[in-house]
Amino acid sequence: MQNDTMTLTPLPLVADDLSWQEDALCAQAGPEFFFPAPGSSTREAKLLCGACEGRIACLEYALTHDERFGVWGGLSEKERIRLKRRRG
Repeated sequence: MQNDTMTLTPLPLVADDLSWQEDALCAQAGPEFFFPAPGSSTREAKLLCGACEGRIACLEYALTHDERFGVWGGLSEKERIRLKRRRG
């Protein structure tokens, strides 16, 4: 039986492995959805990320590549910074 809860443990990804992007739900939405204007809500983007099978790979990509803008893997810039600090 597979556990459906998502964990934030690092995945063994190859730096150039972007296969998760092929089926990512964000590919069906415009970039403004995931890169909203400063002060705008990220709620809708996070909801879409939460339903995406590539969420964890996307998040790991953003953390590995120090993506500083937008919603990646269901987390905002500030949330990713906090996560990186907790990971040490």
